[in-house]
Amino acid sequence: MTLIESFLIALALCVDSLVVSTTSSFKSKMSSRRGLLMAVTFGFFQGLFPLLGALLGEAFKAYVEAVDHWIAFFLLLFVGGRMIWDAFHPNADDKQLDVTRFGVMCLLGIATSIDAFVVGIGFGLNQTVQVIVSTAVIIGVVTFLVSLMGWFLGRRDIPVPEKIANIIAGLTLIGLGTYTLIEHTLL
Repeated sequence: MTLIESFLIALALCVDSLVVSTTSSFKSKMSSRRGLLMAVTFGFFQGLFPLLGALLGEAFKAYVEAVDHWIAFFLLLFVGGRMIWDAFHPNADDKQLDVTRFGVMCLLGIATSIDAFVVGIGFGLNQTVQVIVSTAVIIGVVTFLVSLMGWFLGRRDIPVPEKIANIIAGLTLIGLGTYTLIEHTLL
């Protein structure tokens, strides 16, 4: 996996963190300190979950080695397809949580990182430990920076086009999954 592929995966995975941090900042007008804490929390979980997923993928690698590229393809297709689906079917459940509380930030960090866990399973099937760790670090750093940008946008009442962002992120993951499948079957 190239650096560009890792960066594209990171951007695709952190879209939900961008939306949540922007919305949270807009609704609560959270302080700079809390915005920074949210960005760190989101970056931490977004970087950790691909590692945890990769451990699970690695555990099953010996059993699925002949079809690992297909599994990686379908996992990326599923996550990407889910992002596109969510773009057209937004969740209307808008409960009021105190997003400035650290516990709530952790729950939001976990919730926005589930897709990174699924993608990590594919990493465990196809990638070396060095690639997995470096990609997880890239995902964590990019998520931190994008979440910080989301806090900044929310503080300034600048909306994020959630639908468009989710569609682009979904298409990116589907494209990377397709590329992985082609690379292993045709090249």
